[in-house]
Amino acid sequence: MSTGVIIALIVIVAVVVAVVAVLAVRARGSHGGGGLKRRFGPEYDRAVARHDGDVQAAERELAALVERHGGLRERPLEPAERERYEARWTATQEHFVDSPREAVAEADRLVAELAGARGFPDAGQYEEQVAALSVHHARHVQGYRSVHRLAGAQGKADGRADGSSDAAAPGTEDLRGALLEARALFEDLLAPARGELTSKKTETTTTATARHDDHGRHLPRAFQRHQPKES
Repeated sequence: MSTGVIIALIVIVAVVVAVVAVLAVRARGSHGGGGLKRRFGPEYDRAVARHDGDVQAAERELAALVERHGGLRERPLEPAERERYEARWTATQEHFVDSPREAVAEADRLVAELAGARGFPDAGQYEEQVAALSVHHARHVQGYRSVHRLAGAQGKADGRADGSSDAAAPGTEDLRGALLEARALFEDLLAPARGELTSKKTETTTTATARHDDHGRHLPRAFQRHQPKES
C-alpha cells in the first residue's frame, strides 16, 4: 500500500471520528447536561436533590423520561370543551370559600382529567401521568403534586379515628397555596396550541383568569377572602 493511500485513509478516519464527536456533543446538548436543565427547569433541580446531588444519575433519569414521553403530542381541545373545563375550575375556586378541603380534592381530580383529555396517561396512572407532564410542563407540574399530596393527606386524616397529630388535616393556607400552584398547570394545559381553534369567550375568560401574582391577587373575590392581609 502506497504512502499516499495510507495518508488518505488516515484523513478519512480522522474525519469520521470528528463527525461522530460533533454528533455526540449535539446529542448531549439536546438530551443531557445543559439541554436537560433548560428543558426541565425546576424539575432538574428536584431530580438532582432526589439523587443526593448525583448530577449524572439525575440526568440519566431525566433523559429516560424524555425518551419515554418526549414524543407525546397533546390532543387539541374543542372550544366548547375548553369552556367547560374553565367553568369547572372557576366553580372549584368558588367552592374553596366554604369547603377548602373538598375544593382541593376537586382540583386534583380536575387537573388529572384535563391532562388525560390532552393525551397524557389517564388519572389511574398517576405516576406515569406526572412523569409525562414533567417532560412537557416541567415548570408547573409541582402544583399538581401538591394538590394530589394534600388531597391524599386529607383522606388519611379523615380515615383515622385515634385523633393522633400525624393524621391532622392540612391547614387552609396550605390548601390555598396548593390550589394556586395547581392552577398554573391547569392554565398551561388549557391554553390552546398554536393554530388551535378557540372561542372568543374562552380566550377572554382564560386571559382574565391568568391575571394573578404570588399573593393570589386578582382571584375571584370569594376566593380572596382567604388571602392573608398584606402589611
